[in-house]
Amino acid sequence: MNRKRSKVIIAAIIILLLWQVFTMIIDLPMAPTTIEIFTAFYDGLVNGDLFTHFLWSLFRVLASTILAILIAAPLGMILGQSRRLDSFFAPAIYMLYPIPKVVFVPVVLLFFGIGNFPKILIIFIILFFQILVLVRDYAAGLPPELIYSVKSLGAGRRGLFWYVYLKGSLPAVLTALRQSIGTAVAVLYVAELFATREGLGYYIFMNGSNLFDYPAMFAGIVALSIMGVVLYFTIEDLESWLTPWVNRKS
Repeated sequence: MNRKRSKVIIAAIIILLLWQVFTMIIDLPMAPTTIEIFTAFYDGLVNGDLFTHFLWSLFRVLASTILAILIAAPLGMILGQSRRLDSFFAPAIYMLYPIPKVVFVPVVLLFFGIGNFPKILIIFIILFFQILVLVRDYAAGLPPELIYSVKSLGAGRRGLFWYVYLKGSLPAVLTALRQSIGTAVAVLYVAELFATREGLGYYIFMNGSNLFDYPAMFAGIVALSIMGVVLYFTIEDLESWLTPWVNRKS
């Protein structure tokens, strides 16, 4: 376990201890203690349906992530290679990129209705622009001498794509995923509030607003937080494994 993860665990323990003290002082039903939350978390995993909701949310995040990589990464490489295409699409990208993607939630639900697809699409939109912009910038910033040297060995456009642009842009893809995973999980929660009976967003809202089971509500929040942290460090591990030539701070 590296130093960063040790610090995260220590910070989590401190927060949980402070929450335990805080809830014991205020003594309100809507603020369960840490012990009550983790009791509800255990019961939800063993005897309830918390794990099922966790899997539904995880599926939506992973599906949207894979879809975003498959579409945005190649497009970013193409724009990074072609100044003409980049100059044509740049105004639209610059206009859409800064917009908070959560505003598209009601629009997507209005056009595509209920089901998994609109929820996956909402997260996909967030990841798409993050990956597209970073990969385009990385591909455009590759050293010209590297490209010329590969061309001198007989590589065509396809060879440049696989051996230069893909390898050179891989750190950008993983960096974009790592930076946007928190936003994606947050928007997932909002998306799962509408027209669904599966997912941690639904689980948290139902227990908190309808059933008034506050320990279960906080247990869902803990599960959503765990998913975000695990995804973040999984992407970080992939980044270290797939791009060992990139210098990183520990």
